[in-house]
Amino acid sequence: MATKDITSVDIGRRTALGQLAAGSVVLAAGAEERQSAWTQGTWLNPPATHRVVEGDALEVVTDKATDFWRETHYGFTRDSGHFLGMKTAAAFTCQLRIRGQFQALYDQAGLMIRLNPRQWVKAGIELSDGRAMLSSVLTDGRSDWATGPYEGDPADFWIRATVAKGVLRLQVSADGKHWPLMRLCPFPEADHYLAGPMTCTPERQGLKVRFSDWQLGPVLGKELHDLS
Repeated sequence: MATKDITSVDIGRRTALGQLAAGSVVLAAGAEERQSAWTQGTWLNPPATHRVVEGDALEVVTDKATDFWRETHYGFTRDSGHFLGMKTAAAFTCQLRIRGQFQALYDQAGLMIRLNPRQWVKAGIELSDGRAMLSSVLTDGRSDWATGPYEGDPADFWIRATVAKGVLRLQVSADGKHWPLMRLCPFPEADHYLAGPMTCTPERQGLKVRFSDWQLGPVLGKELHDLS
């Protein structure tokens, strides 16, 4: 369901595992809510199955025919993917680790930064033409799609995003230490955004993804070719 801005996300209503209402993060036995970074987020299209497990990892299983896309080539608009958004400052750096087994066309998981339904970016791994690709979709009214081969293990990777002064910098890492540039592009300026894990499966349901090692803070301030 489309929304007007980041403060009016319609998270619907449901009950998960007989416990928490929509917009909440389900905590597995032994996981303490006060220690979980994920409880600071708000779901857009919460998946029927999700929970926080030991180590403050967020496990998600995708619902059927979920996607984020606006108009380009296909002619449709979809805003049904799963996204857990944490409120950011006007300038920030965030990163997380993603683990999943991508098997079907367009299976995808990674990071989303969202201003409103017409202005957002998603970046991560997406299965296309029989292989897992680095993928980013920048949307400003209409979506683009940029892909390239990923030389690391697509079942276990890291994504970092920095937003500052109208510029978005995306980086990818195989180990959380070495961060090559993935994309550098203009991005709408705002006093805050929503940022966090994203996953969707346009052609099926049942992709299981584990998100962990979430960090959100001030801009790191590293030079463009500093890959640390």
